[in-house]
Amino acid sequence: MVFSSILFLFLYLPLTLGIYYITPRRWRNLALLVLNLIFYGWGEPIYVLIMIFSILVDYSHGLLIARHRENDRFCRKVVASSVIINLGLLVFFKYYDFIVTNLRAIFPALSFLEPLGLGLPIGISFYTFQTMSYTIDVYRGDARAQKDIVSFSTFVTLFPQLIAGPIVKYKDVDDQLRERRESVEQFAQGVQTFVCGLGKKVLLANNIGALWEVYKTMDPSSLSVLGAWLGIVAFAFQIYFDFSGYSDMAIGLGRMLGFEFKINFDYPYISRSITEFWRRWHISLSSWFREYVYIPLGGNRKGLLKTYRNIFVVWMLTGIWHGASWNYVCWGLFFAVLLMVEKAFLLSILKKAPAALGHIYTLFLVLISWALFANEDISRAFGYIGAMFGGGNGLWDSASLYRLCSYLPLLLILVLASMPLGKKLWLRLKPSHRWGAAMVLCFLGLLLSTAYLVDASYNPFLYFRF
Repeated sequence: MVFSSILFLFLYLPLTLGIYYITPRRWRNLALLVLNLIFYGWGEPIYVLIMIFSILVDYSHGLLIARHRENDRFCRKVVASSVIINLGLLVFFKYYDFIVTNLRAIFPALSFLEPLGLGLPIGISFYTFQTMSYTIDVYRGDARAQKDIVSFSTFVTLFPQLIAGPIVKYKDVDDQLRERRESVEQFAQGVQTFVCGLGKKVLLANNIGALWEVYKTMDPSSLSVLGAWLGIVAFAFQIYFDFSGYSDMAIGLGRMLGFEFKINFDYPYISRSITEFWRRWHISLSSWFREYVYIPLGGNRKGLLKTYRNIFVVWMLTGIWHGASWNYVCWGLFFAVLLMVEKAFLLSILKKAPAALGHIYTLFLVLISWALFANEDISRAFGYIGAMFGGGNGLWDSASLYRLCSYLPLLLILVLASMPLGKKLWLRLKPSHRWGAAMVLCFLGLLLSTAYLVDASYNPFLYFRF
């Protein structure tokens, strides 16, 4: 069951909201926990056990730290235990086959090792990071240990952001789990944000995704330069509106239930540097790695060489986090090199350069990175990049020209939607006019999205596989 499905929109969501609001306030976390587990277990009931195990591990580790606060050595061991168990789960389910396959290729004597072919539990990359950061924050004193296992379990299983983020840190919702006051205004804002995210996913991401589907299956040697660039531009828009759409839907659903989650995207394609891009793209992941990896390694406080080392480690891990494939490793290291160069000298030059030059530089390199990201076969990824620079089949062909003309209106809409122009126009409206406009736009957005979903084939969120 996914947010962009008829079943979710017209059965699960209304029932969830109805049950939640008729439940007495002191029992709402329990009601929400049951509803969360039903949502997660709908497609993968066996993997609920993995999540419950993760909950019990970090709940108990948090209590141990709180009870033995004076024994720092013991508490450090507890934190290490939490990190090892959480990462062990993630490595086993997400990377075991990748590790075994590469070991067998490098060391033939290890051919007795066999890939297990296990399915990836949906959302494990997100909820293991959330539970692990809880234990770390309790140790640091940044969060109180949660004694109520129902409240802690509700945090881990919270269905709006469970399966594809944003990554929510416990310390950011601690007070909301203990006591929250829902309001009509907050609920209305949640509906608006949810419908906006639904429209991004269903009306924008899915439609431009159809263009990428054409190019991602073609042999790179048969691609023209125009076709290769058109394909990767389509993917860039698809992944942005798909993932930011999901994040908006999660934030909107959270508001309907009385929670406030931080934004996960802030118009990243208007950035003037790669550094700025990563302050605007997948903000929750970037901030997680900065807070729990980069800064503990020393950040930029211990000299230039160690700063570069820390950037390298963070971005190698960021690439690996996205998937068990060499293209993701290369993708992460690609950004590591760019961020090192910017930190060394380029960022100061870009700040003084015309804004247009910074935008072109950033978009050019981001599109190259998406070619690495979108093609899991590393040889195909480099072949695709080669086609973007003339290594394929000429500069253009009739098919790519036809597709460019066919998709040009949609591409123009996507360009405008990637910019804060609409937000600025919205804020210029008088507050008294916004209410009526919001009602009309929400109704139209839901109507159009529903019509599309009834007629469309299944199209899951891209970040489900991470």
